[in-house]
Amino acid sequence: MLTNARVAAAPSAQPRLTALRSAAAALRSNRKALAGTALLVIFVFMAIAPGLIARDDPSAEIYVPRVGPSTAHLFGTTSYGQDIFAQFVYGTRASLLIAVIAGILATALSVLIGVSAAYLGGIADGVLSLITDIFLVLPAFPLMVVIAAYSRNGSDVLIVAVLIVTGWSYGARQLRSQALSLRNRDFLTAARLRGDRGWSIITGEILPTMTSLIVANFLGAAVYAVLAAAGLQFVGLGNVNTQSWGTMLYWAQNNEALQAGQPLWAIAPGVGIALLGGAFALLNYAFDEISNPALRNARRKRG
Repeated sequence: MLTNARVAAAPSAQPRLTALRSAAAALRSNRKALAGTALLVIFVFMAIAPGLIARDDPSAEIYVPRVGPSTAHLFGTTSYGQDIFAQFVYGTRASLLIAVIAGILATALSVLIGVSAAYLGGIADGVLSLITDIFLVLPAFPLMVVIAAYSRNGSDVLIVAVLIVTGWSYGARQLRSQALSLRNRDFLTAARLRGDRGWSIITGEILPTMTSLIVANFLGAAVYAVLAAAGLQFVGLGNVNTQSWGTMLYWAQNNEALQAGQPLWAIAPGVGIALLGGAFALLNYAFDEISNPALRNARRKRG
């Protein structure tokens, strides 16, 4: 009986493997996906093993201040005698973690509220949609500043919490619209007739059909988190003594790095933020092209 169970399980797993192989092949053939993946792999390596790239302690104030780029200090030193290249490399970890964690949690909240509102309908849909609309019309960055200002010099946990609160509503609106189009499909009606419960239907039937939109929402939320977190840290909200690209910009601005002949102190983290945000954006565009038949056909015609 065990052998028969394994044989019976094999055909159901085969379509999933085929779909994964097709998705991997499509990603490999997309230039945006390749460029975004290459950039993201570089940043992940920098975040995992910064000591293999930068030999200096990013916090150590042991060098001559305001030294220009050289073989000893690739980006020069700060006004406090710290190595700028080491700060840039070690700052990758915090910036990447904030983007990924905030993106995942904001997407999870979007899925929870958006899909639940569409499936439950009635009063629940009205209440959840009203909450979503309120957060949609609120100005995001001023709200982030107000929330974060209550805990000046706080931790990165506060930054992530602020990003989640201000970054989930747009994705929830998109997911609700998509879930509404699926609510009366035949496969959901069949699941109800089988006696499946609501959460079982949502997790087993609705969410798998919305995978591409959920991934796109995560990538968009990650781009938002990269830029918004850097903006909050740049204006001094959060813990400015941590190693991240946003705090590098904060200290560079406070010490007038551009006027003092230390442009790389400000340029390096700015380029890093742009490239990390660009990596997520490229993957988002590529995934949209692969999953959207209209965009996929247009891309083939241009090719």
